[in-house]
Amino acid sequence: MPDDNGCSGHPLEADTRPGGYQRQATASLLVPGLTLLYHPDLERIGERALLPGLPSGYGELLSRSLPDFVPPDRPLRRPLEDGYLSRQPLRLLPGPEPGSVRLERAGSSTSVAANGEHVAEERAFSAAEVERGVVLLLADRVVLLLSPLTPVSAAGLPRFGLVGEGPSAIQLRREILRVAPVTTPVLIRGETGTGKELVARALHQASLRCRSPYLAVNMGAIPASLAAAELFGAARGAFTGADRPREGYFVRAHGGTLFLDEIGETPPEIQVLLLRTLETGEIQPVGGTPRQVDVRWVAATDARLEDDVAAGRFRAPLLHRLGGYQIQVAPLRRRREDLGLLLLHFLRQELAELGESHRLCASGHPWVPAPLVAYLADYDWPGNVRQLRNVVRQLVLAGRDAGEEGMWMQVESTLREGAKPASDQPALDRITDSCPAASREPRRAPRKPYRHPEEVGEQEMLAALRAHRWRPQPAAEQLGISRPSLYAKIEKSTKIRKAADLSRQEIEACYAQVGGDLDAMVERLEVSKRGLQIRMTQLGLGKE
Repeated sequence: MPDDNGCSGHPLEADTRPGGYQRQATASLLVPGLTLLYHPDLERIGERALLPGLPSGYGELLSRSLPDFVPPDRPLRRPLEDGYLSRQPLRLLPGPEPGSVRLERAGSSTSVAANGEHVAEERAFSAAEVERGVVLLLADRVVLLLSPLTPVSAAGLPRFGLVGEGPSAIQLRREILRVAPVTTPVLIRGETGTGKELVARALHQASLRCRSPYLAVNMGAIPASLAAAELFGAARGAFTGADRPREGYFVRAHGGTLFLDEIGETPPEIQVLLLRTLETGEIQPVGGTPRQVDVRWVAATDARLEDDVAAGRFRAPLLHRLGGYQIQVAPLRRRREDLGLLLLHFLRQELAELGESHRLCASGHPWVPAPLVAYLADYDWPGNVRQLRNVVRQLVLAGRDAGEEGMWMQVESTLREGAKPASDQPALDRITDSCPAASREPRRAPRKPYRHPEEVGEQEMLAALRAHRWRPQPAAEQLGISRPSLYAKIEKSTKIRKAADLSRQEIEACYAQVGGDLDAMVERLEVSKRGLQIRMTQLGLGKE
């Protein structure tokens, strides 16, 4: 447990116990599994179920009672247990190629969408799609991710304040545990917004220097003319305005850790000075005398420094010394299994700051609709975790006075504004290539262009909704408009009823006529399934 100074005890404690992570780290085999990204019981987000039958050539069943899901930190096993899921299971079967998976409805009444597309009878997923992560939305209530998972438990592995339990997050935490106790310089690599500074702080807190200073400096934010004085200090009178001695970052971080962010932006003349300090442990204050410093070096970059070396913009010896140990932080699109935990973490933070934590699970069901979470899980997040946090912040603010339609519109608007231009993508690929161990996810075909909502007539909209059994997402895709635009048109329509307008007597009568079959009720009442479920919950009507 952390002490009053934020330290977590001896950094090797968890690695040297019998049966600890030194032994477990050797088990790197991945097997297909399911991760709970969203569930009506929010405390279950992050639970996972391995599917060992698939690589062995056998099928696996998925229903309200199968398989058992396990939390990352407790020896508890339980199925999904959601009454809106059918007892008749879906089937997950091995596909024709290694690593591929086939999903069959097999008579189950549970509605299923895979990566935003409705599954009528069956759907095959290639090995590349499974590696990327297949987002499964069940009954518009439960969101699962089908992806490769590690079969080794991470219970007891320190989290270092990082959120995530997927293979990439576990590997990152193990690397922090491995390198924190030594003084080897560490170079943290990863795209913008992946949380590189959080990793640097974790390295400091897990080290023997955790009671000493931790300082962070953005090398891209320091003017070249001031960089030497800022980093190494300056004597009194060394330059105009230096009316007293100035301690630089190295002196202030003495005995602790200095984090040099955006190291690739360091001016060439400063690179020479940094290299000298790395090699000798000695700094040269501007206008002053040399002095020794004891500092743990941690640097970070989102650039491919090898290209900068080839172009003469970065010194090769400095790269080699800084990269004594390199840590690659995975982008969010390659750790989709952590999206549910990250989303819940940010929702709780943002709502707590507003004093509105009660909104997270109001009226007996989660405030954020499961289809919206599935949409977020299928997004590629060019801005990574930082972009997700910004989306959550906008969602929380917009949701104060907007319904589900408003939440969808706010999310799509925020993602559209925050998207990077296509010209940035090759740069991101080059960053990935800098770490040979990093996997490459398959590129997805672009979605078809949207029509202007005014081009869609009311009869065409009504026909699309009926054709897709009143599921908004596939209907919107058929019409070529966004889901928020479809919601807006439904709201204005005089021919389409809303679930909120249904009376208790009408719902009870329909329920009795079809024996409680929700899909049949949706077709008779001509409303969305999720809207009907919410209305039934509001009226206190039973599940199947």
